[in-house]
Amino acid sequence: MAENKAVYIGTSGWSYPKGRGTWAGYFYPAGTTDELEYYRQFFNTVEINSTFYRPPNPGYVYNWVRRTPPDFRFAVKLWQKFTHPGMYQAATGEVAAISKEDVDLFHNSLEPLYKSGKLGALLAQFPPSFKNDRHGQQMLSAVIKTFGQYRLAVELRHRSWSDDRHTADRLREQNVGWVQIDEPKFPSSIAAAVPLTADFAYFRFHGRNRENWWAGDSETRYKYLYSPQEIKELADKMAPALEQTGLTFAFFNNHWRGYAPRNAVALKKELKLPFEELPAPEKLPDEE
Repeated sequence: MAENKAVYIGTSGWSYPKGRGTWAGYFYPAGTTDELEYYRQFFNTVEINSTFYRPPNPGYVYNWVRRTPPDFRFAVKLWQKFTHPGMYQAATGEVAAISKEDVDLFHNSLEPLYKSGKLGALLAQFPPSFKNDRHGQQMLSAVIKTFGQYRLAVELRHRSWSDDRHTADRLREQNVGWVQIDEPKFPSSIAAAVPLTADFAYFRFHGRNRENWWAGDSETRYKYLYSPQEIKELADKMAPALEQTGLTFAFFNNHWRGYAPRNAVALKKELKLPFEELPAPEKLPDEE
């Protein structure tokens, strides 16, 4: 890899303390008290997904800054109030009417990362039902206008976006990254590969657990370990971005029992990037 290429590979979240998909014993050794300290020994980036549910206290965010090395980067998922109004209303009982206070609240939560230079990117993930119609275009434009000061990546999942050749042009005009995702494909799914639209690339690998994708819960849906051959496929998929951009992010979201860190290390090996070998897990990942 050329020296001027910055590649950040990690996982979507680092804290899975309980539930059937816990990382305790599978990634984190027994007695681990500072999970971020342990995680950062293996990875130079992490995608924060808790911010999707509520903007974090800036004090907590400053703590993340303080506990990670200077070259560590955080990707932050945008609050669902801006991208999933229906889900927000179902969760809170409130209509997702965006106010200046909401915008300021989220900006403030990002401030410690932004000021420290550790904000790698802001991820705006839209639901699979989010279509390329007038409402969808207005909503996407509003997010880009509101958060365009950051390095912004958008995850569009409905095929109407990739069917429209103008989508890439609109994103390029704003230097907004179009997230490339790996997940089970359905008739309404976005194309398997989308074009680069910014001076950086952003990949998310959700696993290929088609059987449980809609029937499973938030843990079993992501119960999928990429095989060595599939890791090579992902590396090949990333190759054009690694050649054409100076900055690439890739995150594994197949978080069941530490599958994500195992696959993230495997991808670093496949790309011939520096890596730290993971210790053998204390528990077998498929134990019930």
